Amino acid sequence: AGAFMNSALTTRNLMKAFLEHGRPGRFVNISSFAVYSALGLKKGTVLNETCPLEDSPQERCDAYGFGKLKQEELVRQYGKQYGLPYVILRPGAVFGPGKQELSGRIGINTFGFFIHLGGRNRLPLTFVDNCAEAIVLAGITPGVDGEIFNVVDDDLLTSKEFLRAYRKRTSSFSVSIPYPLTYSLCWLWEKYSVLSKNQLPPVFNRRRCAAEWKGNCYSNEKLKRRLGWSPKVNIKDAMASFLNQFEPGTSS
Repeated sequence: AGAFMNSALTTRNLMKAFLEHGRPGRFVNISSFAVYSALGLKKGTVLNETCPLEDSPQERCDAYGFGKLKQEELVRQYGKQYGLPYVILRPGAVFGPGKQELSGRIGINTFGFFIHLGGRNRLPLTFVDNCAEAIVLAGITPGVDGEIFNVVDDDLLTSKEFLRAYRKRTSSFSVSIPYPLTYSLCWLWEKYSVLSKNQLPPVFNRRRCAAEWKGNCYSNEKLKRRLGWSPKVNIKDAMASFLNQFEPGTSS
């Protein structure tokens, strides 16, 4: 309920105000990679703006993704019914100083220690300053009304590379689980949830597993071509900025 209120209903109120007060310029909606479904995609497939969206968010048990799907639906509806100019941005894993939590695409900290699930998958990283630049360009670049853009940086790190740098800085502990085992465990969790009539919520399931840990490739080609965007902060400097918020030898 909270995710729906924060995403869809707040966006609707903003769009109503946008239309009621003067001539609208362009509404830039910040969505997320959480709207995509990777269940039917092969490992290594390029996840771009034409890839399928999640069609069963309730089975994925992802309130945030559901909220973002409904948010996009509302934006398109307002564009069609009221002529609202809009652009939809879908950032990948936004990171930078001020956000110490590791992306769920790297792994989880649910059971008291960090479980690495991302393996050697490329992460759809975007440094917070680079993402902000994309948002500005989406609002002012002519001729892109109604378009959708994925936001990821250049020279993307693998999950293993990112976690190694984080562990070196924080001296933290982690355990790695390979994807086939992760998928099997998610399948078992999903089945037990059904058998137990949701006494154990299906927070780990095959849809989530595929979306976060199967492994895709990512492209910012459209973002560069249509908006003239390029990452102002390279990945080396971005990682340094992220890691500098941690005291050496102390995990978050």
